Amino acid sequence: MGSFFFLFAAFLASGIPIALTLGIAGTAYLYLSGNGMMVLMLPQRMMAGIDQFVLLTIPLFLLAGSLMNVGGVTDRIVTFARAMVGHRQGGMSSVSILSSGFFAGISGSATAEASALGTILIPSMSKQGMPSAYAAALVAVSSVMGPIIPPSITMIVYGVLSGTSIGQLFLAGVAPGVGLAAGLLMYASWRAKRDGFPVTPKMRARDRLIATRRTLPALFLPLIILVGIKAGIFTPTEAAAVAVGYALIIGTIYRDLTIQRIWEALIATALVSASILFITAMASVVSFVFTLEQVPTLIAEAMLTLTENPWMILLLLNLFLLILGMFLEPISILILTMPILMEFQGIIDMDPVQFGTVVVLNVVIGMATPPVGILLFITSAISGEPVTRVIREALPLIGICLIVLALIALVPAVSLFLPKMLV
Repeated sequence: MGSFFFLFAAFLASGIPIALTLGIAGTAYLYLSGNGMMVLMLPQRMMAGIDQFVLLTIPLFLLAGSLMNVGGVTDRIVTFARAMVGHRQGGMSSVSILSSGFFAGISGSATAEASALGTILIPSMSKQGMPSAYAAALVAVSSVMGPIIPPSITMIVYGVLSGTSIGQLFLAGVAPGVGLAAGLLMYASWRAKRDGFPVTPKMRARDRLIATRRTLPALFLPLIILVGIKAGIFTPTEAAAVAVGYALIIGTIYRDLTIQRIWEALIATALVSASILFITAMASVVSFVFTLEQVPTLIAEAMLTLTENPWMILLLLNLFLLILGMFLEPISILILTMPILMEFQGIIDMDPVQFGTVVVLNVVIGMATPPVGILLFITSAISGEPVTRVIREALPLIGICLIVLALIALVPAVSLFLPKMLV
């Protein structure tokens, strides 16, 4: 397998897209290992990797988020968050965190969240007297909530690949999402007092009421999805279709959705969906290679030679996923490592829903982890600040994320409370 990992690293370093890197490295390895005839099976493996009904949730949830975004929901969310906490000292930092939490229930994507909110919130925080690097770091790390709070595209992919209930995973994602928001809000308040950030005048009660009334319909979407799935009203795939219909209704009520904007949302959804599904198909090639060479079993045996302590194995697995998260997209990581992850899930004997929550939280935190977390580069580009300054400001925020990760991994009740309560 050394030749596969060498080819994979070489292609990735040369700038070849991750989807093509996965497919080319896997195909080349089959030829080099004397299994060239098995290349004829790869088209079938690729089709089998995406020929799953539940994967329809990905383009549908992406379309719902795109429709809400082009329909002005992002601006309404920011205004609502400002009405709630904008009057606190350094209020725009709290607004940024709350906006990320609310937007997570719509987008399900960390990169989309960092891009959409960063262009609005980073300049606003800078105007309020906060360092631009701090504003960029706060938006980057807050965007980690995107793939955690339901509906989550990453959770859907994990559920499909592992056979874990997507509805249960959605419910399990609520607690870590709230924990991240609470921890970041406490840090933002402390930082505002320490550095003497200015206080913004409080909105009038009438303006707060208007902001709430204009935003609440959009904020009901995650609740509708969770209740509908758990009550058996619709499946996760049907829930995604309901989300699209709901987004169209809200856009019509707000009178912000035009034919042109709907067309823009459809194009954006098609591009992102094609990218995700193409990665899924190509990664099926690698999964086939891993299964053929029994890589999960070999890695598990190698890990057990180091330690048989379940907690140490969990710690090593967390480090492994965090490092991967710095370099690869979460969905690519899940598809690439799922056979290995399932092997370790059995070894440490962790509840499948809790384990899925830990894995997803790991890989999305990696997206904001220095030195190469993609979210840091996105917000650095938006703010115009050097990425080194953004990284320096992000370190304590990443520490908060790791504390929440430790709680989720070590205390099963934190992530399993809602799934068990609503069985």
